[in-house]
Amino acid sequence: MKITVKLFATLRDFGPEIQEMNVPENSTIEKVVNSLNLPVDIPLLKIVNGVHIDPKEMLKEGDVLALFPPVGGG
Repeated sequence: MKITVKLFATLRDFGPEIQEMNVPENSTIEKVVNSLNLPVDIPLLKIVNGVHIDPKEMLKEGDVLALFPPVGGG
């Protein structure tokens, strides 16, 4: 199935900002994130179709997975 992955902020250093991916049916957010080979020491905010959901949830055809590193402000 095809999904879109978007990397934001400093995560862009580890891959294309937007990438279309073909993943197996029943792929979880966690499995897709692990396949991207991002540094494991960076905590990630994982958003699917604009909603924060559990990383163990399965993705569906056409989903958009957005990944953000921790952000601080003041």
